[in-house]
Amino acid sequence: MTDVLRDKVILVTGGGSGIGRATAQVLLSQGARVVIWGRTRERLLETARQAGHPDTLWWQVCDVGDVEQVLHQVEQIRARWGPVDILVNNAGVNVRERAVRQLTPESWRAIMRTNLDGVFHCIHAVLPDMRARRQGLIVTISSIAGKRASPLGGAAYAASKFAVRALSICLEAEEKDHGIRCCVIYPGEVDTPILEQRPHPVPAEHRQNILKAEDVAQAVLFVVTRPPTVSIPELIVKPSAQTYI
Repeated sequence: MTDVLRDKVILVTGGGSGIGRATAQVLLSQGARVVIWGRTRERLLETARQAGHPDTLWWQVCDVGDVEQVLHQVEQIRARWGPVDILVNNAGVNVRERAVRQLTPESWRAIMRTNLDGVFHCIHAVLPDMRARRQGLIVTISSIAGKRASPLGGAAYAASKFAVRALSICLEAEEKDHGIRCCVIYPGEVDTPILEQRPHPVPAEHRQNILKAEDVAQAVLFVVTRPPTVSIPELIVKPSAQTYI
């Protein structure tokens, strides 16, 4: 363990399972104070149980699509532990019926509400403190679907993931002189609960050959432990068996 993250306040959205859970665990192991958000209390409790570190892990039920919830919970973090040093935007959703002909205005909005609006809401909530302190790091978990759109993820999901790339790149360009860095991580296929929303079941043998949540968590750790003079705007992490074209 290094001292780079010791006592840093890190907010991880979508912390109830998958990449968010694994990321919280690895950051806690580095001495960070980690806040996890999710919509399901039971999943957050399970993350807390698995992670240990009761003094440095705090869970809050929060729907990132609801800006008032986000602002309120960030204020609670500030009151208890101080401003957020690092934001990890990880919360994400998809739908099973994802072909364009199957999408409805409701399913489109549901995806955008979490995957895009939720990212903006969290940035909006933590950015003033980061600007005032002239330091901060915002990591957004996108997807290879945000680089290479395909029917596998679906049009709405891909559109949301392309959009957060634009948001992140513009944000760093605007705020680099305030010491704020941004990174978008694009994982390939990852064995997490979101696979359960695929139109067709994912075979066990296929799951064995794709990324694990811990692989992406290690990528997050790499980014957040770089010195302030180093910025990694984009990072692609994929299974060796997955073609990137």
